[in-house]
Amino acid sequence: MKKWWVIGLAVMFALGSFTASYAADNPLKAKEKEVWQGFRDLIPADRILDVNAFHKLYTDVMAGKEKAYLIDVRTHPEFYAGHIPGTDHIHAGHVYTIPKYVDDPDAKIVVWCRTRHRATYVTGMLIKYGYKNVYIFDEGVVGWMKAGYPLCNQFMGKFQVVEYHKDFSGQDKDPFNFREFHPY
Repeated sequence: MKKWWVIGLAVMFALGSFTASYAADNPLKAKEKEVWQGFRDLIPADRILDVNAFHKLYTDVMAGKEKAYLIDVRTHPEFYAGHIPGTDHIHAGHVYTIPKYVDDPDAKIVVWCRTRHRATYVTGMLIKYGYKNVYIFDEGVVGWMKAGYPLCNQFMGKFQVVEYHKDFSGQDKDPFNFREFHPY
């Protein structure tokens, strides 16, 4: 019995090592980075907004001083958990629907996600579609929260995130006994 236990552990170790080395040498991961960079290169430097530039534009749009489509491209659960008040939402996987909603190629469009990865793809796609006035809010919702600006959702109204944790675990982990359908 002990022999089978040792053999089982050896097989698990070998499979784990193979999987880890395969992931590190995966040529598709490098190709994805190359494709992402190609989309990133389509975005002119003056169309990349930091949190301060985005907040100024956002304030002007909300006050009616400027017209722009402000589009959050995160997933539906991310958006419903908390989003920038008054902004639009189209899941990044549905970028192809934007021309249905925005038919003016000169319309000012600002795109963001949690950080910048998905927004770069969507911004690049919109540029490829022929939109001429597309911007990316490069710091995304994380940058917005870290700057102290409010989010909102249907349950809590407006709220401010006082501390952002990418990994909500370890010492600061939310203690619980039971949570049905929650991943943490």
